[in-house]
Amino acid sequence: MKGIDVNPGVELDDLVEEIKRLRKEARGTHPGIARERLLRQAKQAEAVLEMRKRANSPGLQSPE
Repeated sequence: MKGIDVNPGVELDDLVEEIKRLRKEARGTHPGIARERLLRQAKQAEAVLEMRKRANSPGLQSPE
């Protein structure tokens, strides 16, 4: 099973594309374990994306 890359060097746009790819692949997959795995990976990627967005928000930046 391929995991979600949470490497800080991964661009947010790349995570968005990965989410789209996973959801598209899940739509073309018959109901079952494989589909559920794809949907779970998409949800995990969405959680990573949200955390990365929050971590990069101006409110969390250290003062200069």
